[in-house]
Amino acid sequence: MKRINILVGGPEANWPQVLQTAPQSIPGDWLGVDRGTLRLLKLGLTPILAVGDFDSLDDAELKTIQQQVANIHYAKPEKDDTDSELGLSLAIKDLQADEIVLYGATGARIDHFLVNLFMILEPRFISHAEQIFIVDRRNTIQFFRPGHHELSQEVDKHYLAFTNLTPVTNFSIIDAKYRLSHVDLSYSQAFASNEFINSTVHFEFDSGVICTVQSRD
Repeated sequence: MKRINILVGGPEANWPQVLQTAPQSIPGDWLGVDRGTLRLLKLGLTPILAVGDFDSLDDAELKTIQQQVANIHYAKPEKDDTDSELGLSLAIKDLQADEIVLYGATGARIDHFLVNLFMILEPRFISHAEQIFIVDRRNTIQFFRPGHHELSQEVDKHYLAFTNLTPVTNFSIIDAKYRLSHVDLSYSQAFASNEFINSTVHFEFDSGVICTVQSRD
């Protein structure tokens, strides 16, 4: 399985602890998005690809990237795609990733986070939704298409939430602490503060897209 980690420009305070203290232990190759590329280099991680308009960098910072990263995709500052969308597209098309983990995709500007959350629904990305994860210091977000699913609890996470990003039909939470049975949801809702009873939770639905959030205080 080919895993690609993408570091975008969110605040370092929201990074998971492992990225701050033991980044070399994270499996997979790295793709840097804009300033995220420079941050990877400072961590001792050389991305196999960098992308962005790099308009947030000064000349010396950009030169550092150009000297150390072999494959750089330059984007115009005025463009249709965000840098995150460019990075995700390259991870799928050029790098043919089987699993994509986004870091630095939360915190700071809410509009940036919403782009990172809802870009999964774009036609070019939706078929890859279940390959994509958003990870920060306290949360892991996953995306699911229709079907029956088993979700394993992460060892450091206590809470579990379900949010339908689109209308969904016949949604059931089968064996979490709080359950649902065959519910149709015509608008987006967040079912927060659920919990695992066992090491896994099972859920299912017939249409739409749902994201789960495993979190801790």
